[in-house]
Amino acid sequence: MKKLFLFLIMAVSLSACNTIQGIGKDIEKGGEAIQKSTK
Repeated sequence: MKKLFLFLIMAVSLSACNTIQGIGKDIEKGGEAIQKSTK
């Protein structure tokens, strides 16, 4: 659980750089990363 929480924080901090391009794209990238981590 802690690993997932840390991963989410990292994903959010990395996606913050892309907010100018669109919040939707950031959420999509985060979702894809989470899906890959669960496989």
